[in-house]
Amino acid sequence: MTQPGLLIGLVDSGLAPELESKAHSSRAFILDESGELAARPAEPDLVGHGSLVARIVLSHEPNALLVNAQVFHARAAATALAVAAALDWSITQGARLIILSLGLREDRAVLRQACARALDQGAVLLASSPARGTPVYPSSYAGVIRITGDARCAPDEISHLASAQADFGACVRADARIAESGPPHPSSDSSPAGASLAAAHVCGHLARHFAQADGVTISTAAARAFLVAQARYHGPERRTKPS
Repeated sequence: MTQPGLLIGLVDSGLAPELESKAHSSRAFILDESGELAARPAEPDLVGHGSLVARIVLSHEPNALLVNAQVFHARAAATALAVAAALDWSITQGARLIILSLGLREDRAVLRQACARALDQGAVLLASSPARGTPVYPSSYAGVIRITGDARCAPDEISHLASAQADFGACVRADARIAESGPPHPSSDSSPAGASLAAAHVCGHLARHFAQADGVTISTAAARAFLVAQARYHGPERRTKPS
């Protein structure tokens, strides 16, 4: 039987006004003019990313409720301090499945410790990871489930990669109906794609599984086991060189 109201932590750019009814709670985390972290009422999503991630998650599990932790504001840039505070707050709000469709280039102790605290509290952390290149954080921290885009995957498919870059892969785009359901994305790319949207799809799959499965405790081990069992593809994409 579906358990309505599974709480999902969304650490991102916030929510568009038409998604506010899906928010269990909302808070913004931002550095003020003095460089101190301030927690304020969340504002409407100006970047568009968080709203798109939310729509993808909700397309898989419409009964979910979002713990909206806003760390991006006028642009897609956040500090480790803000993300760490958003994680801590999300846990206090009851979120046990938390999506971080973001990647910071530097390992910061404040973020590493916040991830460790969340994991110790039993939260499942999902973070986007680039398909290649240097590691990003928080996806590179131990215990965090790393997700990247996999062009083989349709929206209802998952791949078990177990690669140096990522644990799992998923669809790199939003369904056209989802992308068109909100205001135009403010970036120059009108159809954003990549690891951050793949993480949203995986989060949605897990949200649906945990909401519908009787007697299943939300845990990182249970999440990994489900994703492996549901994977349509195993191993990285095979890329052939042009002749």
